[in-house]
Amino acid sequence: MLLLPTGAYISAGVAVVALTVIALFAIPERAVTRMFSVRALPSRGFGTLPVVTSLLSFCVMCFGIYIGIYGSRNPLSNLMPLGFWTVGWIALVSLAAFLGNIWTWINPWVGLYHLLRIKEPLVRLPEGTGVWPATLMLVAFAAFLLADPAPDDPARLAQLVAAYWGFTFLGLILFGPNWCRRAELGQVLFAAFASLAVIRLQPPAGIGGPGWQIAQAPPVRAAGLFALTLLGVGSFDGLNETFWWLGQIGVNPLEFPGRSAIVGVTVMGLFGAILGLIVAFAVVVWLGMRLARKQVPFGLAFGWLALCVLPIALVYHMAHYLTAFIVGIQYTIAAVSDPFATGADLLGIQPFRVTTGFFNRIDTVRLIWVTQAGLVVLGHVWSVLLAHRVAITLFGDHRRAAIATLPLSIFMIGYTFLGLWLLAAPKGA
Repeated sequence: MLLLPTGAYISAGVAVVALTVIALFAIPERAVTRMFSVRALPSRGFGTLPVVTSLLSFCVMCFGIYIGIYGSRNPLSNLMPLGFWTVGWIALVSLAAFLGNIWTWINPWVGLYHLLRIKEPLVRLPEGTGVWPATLMLVAFAAFLLADPAPDDPARLAQLVAAYWGFTFLGLILFGPNWCRRAELGQVLFAAFASLAVIRLQPPAGIGGPGWQIAQAPPVRAAGLFALTLLGVGSFDGLNETFWWLGQIGVNPLEFPGRSAIVGVTVMGLFGAILGLIVAFAVVVWLGMRLARKQVPFGLAFGWLALCVLPIALVYHMAHYLTAFIVGIQYTIAAVSDPFATGADLLGIQPFRVTTGFFNRIDTVRLIWVTQAGLVVLGHVWSVLLAHRVAITLFGDHRRAAIATLPLSIFMIGYTFLGLWLLAAPKGA
């Protein structure tokens, strides 16, 4: 990105978000509420179909584990890391915001649990558990993603996936389906991004402006912290690759020693990024409440407004991994055609060559950068509007909501700059 005028793009993106904040003081309240209005739809059941798809997903997972352990040791030709990271972590997580909670269809536990016909859980989760367990799972997953020396090693990843499946299935047997809703990372993660979807088919079913599900009802306990943790993970995922960060931890980016040399400092940086974001967000919410001069429970305001950062977390996830997906999906197609790396051509696509030539052409690089920057700016504008809609419910009227969210809006303007800078900054790890 160094050959592009990224400074101009960053300035323009920040200006767009700032103008959105200013416009909120002028546009009528009904315009904002209409953006996130909802029309009820009849709830639709799918019978045993999710059970069937879950069993199929379980079979796919078992095949992936087998491939990971006994297949090629090259992560770029093994379907375990390609399927997990490129298809699962990058593509499916992003699609949840458009297609809804697809994890309810593809999670690999529900089908087997249904076959066991367990009527009552053996143990009940304590009241008020919220999604705290899933939040801790997210932190552990992020530490593996960002600090582990070889997160894409096929055998290592396969063993971890198998262990996580067993752990979650044990929790499902002990605590029942509530375990998945509170502790299973995939379920909570997909549900979080699915709350941004335009349409919802499960009760309460409806169709409305993107984010209407967040605007309609207060969050469950710790859901706001989960959203902030997700944003903190995404932000540090971009930061820890930059020359700036490597310089701060005393690493020459041109002589990168490998992940194993910086495991501890990476984990500490991840924790610091998450905690710093939570503290900063709490401060801006508190300042907004003081400016609004209306008594609202801090926990309610903090948790509900924190969900409004989900659009930022989503678009940064999409923008950050865009280039990795473009390359990774090519390797995935090649691996599907030759799953055991034996020279097979099941899809009939040989000779197939993975190309990265578009990174060497200024026109395609510009297109990629503009797409990434556009996503980031769109997500921040979306978050500003959604936060204002939630604030109208919290504080009672349009004017007070604009005042209450002013510190938060300034925070989001600053985060726009950070997100665009992270995309443009030179990387060395």
